[in-house]
Amino acid sequence: MTDTATAVQATITPEPVQTPVLDVVIPVYNEEHTLVDCVRRLHAHLRGGFPFSARITIADNASTDGTLAVATLLATELDGVRVVHLDRKGRGRALRAVWEASDAEVVSYMDVDLSTDLNALLPLVAPLVSGHSDLAIGTRLSRSSRVVRGPKREFISRCYNLILKASLQARFSDAQCGFKAMRTDVARKLLPLVQDGEWFFDTELLVLAERSGLRIHEVPVDWIDDPDSRVDIVDTARKDLLGVWRVSKGLATGTLPINELRVAIGREPLVDGVPLGMVGQLVRFGIIGIVSTLAYALLYVLLQAIVGAQPANFLALLITAVGNTAANRAFTFGVRGSTRMVSQHFQGLLIFVFAWVLTSGSLFALHRWAPSAAVHLELFVLVVANLVATLTRFIGLRWVFRNAVQGSRSVA
Repeated sequence: MTDTATAVQATITPEPVQTPVLDVVIPVYNEEHTLVDCVRRLHAHLRGGFPFSARITIADNASTDGTLAVATLLATELDGVRVVHLDRKGRGRALRAVWEASDAEVVSYMDVDLSTDLNALLPLVAPLVSGHSDLAIGTRLSRSSRVVRGPKREFISRCYNLILKASLQARFSDAQCGFKAMRTDVARKLLPLVQDGEWFFDTELLVLAERSGLRIHEVPVDWIDDPDSRVDIVDTARKDLLGVWRVSKGLATGTLPINELRVAIGREPLVDGVPLGMVGQLVRFGIIGIVSTLAYALLYVLLQAIVGAQPANFLALLITAVGNTAANRAFTFGVRGSTRMVSQHFQGLLIFVFAWVLTSGSLFALHRWAPSAAVHLELFVLVVANLVATLTRFIGLRWVFRNAVQGSRSVA
């Protein structure tokens, strides 16, 4: 499922026998001019009163300049610094290769430009060392964070995180801040499920961690944007959106073994999902209902001229009912995985039959009283009938997914 490690060749410089508590990974690509200052500053910080033993791992992802030579020289000059060289480019690949092989208690990473104030490193790591949390992230979107960056990057960052909240129900605030840490034992269980090897790696890791019941600690950070950043924003955004679609599909269809991961990590017993309260369910149900109604109207108009009013109503309602049930299952009632999926869809179709009878009856009555009614009048009557059926559908779906609803009450 993951990006295969067989294509990655790692060369690690000799290091002290002592096992560190923290392994700080710095992924680099063509950073020969900035690497020395970064590593020396970080090394001085870790040796200047940092309470945990720490190692710096420079992860060179297939640099084509003198980065590897500079990194190797630093490793020979500074104690507790090592180099890992990978033959394939990709920040996610570098982190996976180092984190899975690390012998430290906690693994972390930060960007080579040290945009994040190093004073946030101890608050990031301490909850993981104590065992309170499983994963920790720096956040630039907290009210107490102090961030210096241009309006373009600020807008993109906030829009991206809003997309994650809307599509994946993410509760973490900042997916892409290059300042994260994780308990190594948890990382070894979680990383095999992470497919992305580039910039979406962070987001995928966080979504899987959150869905698996892991405790994510957030640290407000002071952060200064690197004006020399060479990240291709357009290409990265495109790949991130494709990643969001892939993970959304995996969660909705149950192909991601979240329940098995919960068991492996020790986060059971949990219900399949922890849905929102009544108000939150109504909001999401309403949004899905609006989309379904628009889709129904479009399908009806397209099919009516081909097959006639009654068949068009039946087909449009059937197609949208299946999609509506799947969407409400995942996003309104928070049910994940394939358990009872078939029976729940069957019960959803029974509710569809009621809606079909109601709308067909309305259509039959309209044609009886107004045989020459125009298509727009037919559509108006059907939409009203669908709205009447919506309330019944919500009540019916709450009954279909009652186990999830009861589970949410039990953990409230």
